[in-house]
Amino acid sequence: LQKLIHLLQATDDPLIQEQALITLSNSAAFSVNQDIIRNLDGLSVIGGMLSNCVPKVKEKALNALNNLSMNIKNQEEIQVFITQVCRTVESAPLNSDVQLAGLRLLTNMSVTSDYHQKMINSIPCFLHLLSEGTERTQIQVLKVLVNLSANPAMTRHLLRAQV
Repeated sequence: LQKLIHLLQATDDPLIQEQALITLSNSAAFSVNQDIIRNLDGLSVIGGMLSNCVPKVKEKALNALNNLSMNIKNQEEIQVFITQVCRTVESAPLNSDVQLAGLRLLTNMSVTSDYHQKMINSIPCFLHLLSEGTERTQIQVLKVLVNLSANPAMTRHLLRAQV
């Protein structure tokens, strides 16, 4: 895992970055690896890939963070990327793999109300995706909106959103 994280930092080759991210994502299926990746500062390295201009690399970084977000301690570190993930969802092509990967990560990060405030500005985008997206996109958006709606503090923001 350490070598993968170092490889991710050391290379500019998008194909190598993509494969390293896929391997890290698969490794994150095991809780012990989630802790190891966090302890090796892997979350910030993977999060740094969110600014990559290659859509496949960005998608694989979102998938890796999504798998890593199943751990509460990891969520505490991943939450710094929520605003960037929301912007990625908003700017990605409609129904794209990048958009869906971002929505999946936001779904996991919104299971508890801890980070809902960071998603408020994206509510109009979520509602737009609900009306314009394909069924797959709509289902993912609905998961995020259901999580947000479970928090009474979000009611006003959800009802006042301009669409």
